[in-house]
Formats: sequence, structure tokens, C-alpha cells
Amino acid sequence: MRKKPILLISIIGLVVIGGSLFVFTRHAAAPRQKDSSGTQTGDTGNAPATSSFDKTQYSLTDPASIWVVVNKQHPLDPKTYAPGDLQSVGGGQYMRAEAAQALQHMLADAKTAGSVVTPASGYRSYTTQVSVYNKEVASNGQTVADSESARPGYSEHQTGWAIDLASGGCNITDCFANTPGGKWVTVNAYRYGFLLRYTPGNESVTGYRAEAWHFRYIGTGLAEELHKQNVQTLEQFFGVTGGTAYK
Repeated sequence: MRKKPILLISIIGLVVIGGSLFVFTRHAAAPRQKDSSGTQTGDTGNAPATSSFDKTQYSLTDPASIWVVVNKQHPLDPKTYAPGDLQSVGGGQYMRAEAAQALQHMLADAKTAGSVVTPASGYRSYTTQVSVYNKEVASNGQTVADSESARPGYSEHQTGWAIDLASGGCNITDCFANTPGGKWVTVNAYRYGFLLRYTPGNESVTGYRAEAWHFRYIGTGLAEELHKQNVQTLEQFFGVTGGTAYK
């Protein structure tokens, strides 16, 4: 008779343990839920979002590349490089063919929107950049010249991918940013594959003071990605060195 309580306690214990195991098993086997974006969640939280953008599509050093990064630390190689597919964009200015077509499309849409924007300075040869830079040095001194004009072989204009724009009587001057045309282009340039290359607050990155009129063609894919990520410079996006000192 003394064994019955022990047996009863054993049975109760097995039931309790079995129930706990059942509860634990159900909890462990519960499927992860998905949030509104389709990302699975669990005890560790949502997985961090990652970009699938391929940063290796084009060279960053080939002077003919649509993504070539040209700054004071990264000159063109060779420094006398000249593109071979220049096309007129009007006003006596030229750009690489792909960039020229994109620019003409952008300026036509700007005009439709009520703003007249015109090309002010496009492709510049090595020889032309020698003249431009030396004139800046003679007028303003080398320190100022280096903050707003590239030395020969270090200029985006020499690639054929860059363009300076004018609107409302503002020709390669800061007031361009405040004209209706300047505002329209600044907001919409990425849609056509252009990047406002030198922005306020990034002088130590790009090496140059802000230039509201200077736009660089990089293709719609990259331009839209930079816009989406709110990244303003090529140096920051690709992790390329820049700065104010020449190499």
C-alpha cells in the first residue's frame, strides 16, 4: 500500500514533464513570421537591409569609363587622355555621345517645364585645361585656383562626361542654383544619369568648392542609386580617396 503514493506521484510527474515538453516543442517549431517587406523575423529581429547594386560594373580608373573617378588623388591615365566619340550639345560645347544624348533629353524636358538651361562648358582637352588653370592662377593665385579649377590631367571635363550649365543669366556662377532652371536641373538631374558633382559640405572629399552648375554624367543606374541612398559624392559611394591635396 505504501507504493501507491509513490506510483501516483511518478505518474503526475511524467504528465507535467510531458506537458512541458509538448509546450516547448510547439514553441520551438513555430514558424518565423514575415514583415511587410517579406523579411523573416524571429527572436534575433529583422535582418539588416542590404543593397544589391553591383559596384563593379564599370572601371573607376579607366579614363574612358562612365564611372571613372577623377580628383586630386586620382589623375587621368594618361593625363593627356582624349575621348574619341565627342558629340555637339550646342553652344560650341561637346560631350561623349551617351552623355550628350542624355543632356539634350534633360534640357528639352527642362524647357517643356518652363526653364531654359544651356550648356556653358563641356569637354576640355588637356591643352585647353592648361590654359584655363593658368588663367585662374594668374587671376586669383594658386591656392584659390586649386579650390575651383582642376590642374591639367585632373579634370572631369577632360573625360567628356562633365558639363557646366547656365540659366537665367547665370553662367558658371553660384547664382545658377537660385534660377528656376538651376533648381529644376538640381532636382531632376539624376533621372537622366547626371550627378551634381561638387556640393556644399563636401569640399574636403571632392577637393573643390561647391559648384551648383557642374554636373557629371554617370548613367541612370548609378545616379538613381546615389539618389536612393542619399550619397552625394562618388568618393563616398565607392570608398575612393579624395581630398584637397594633389597627388
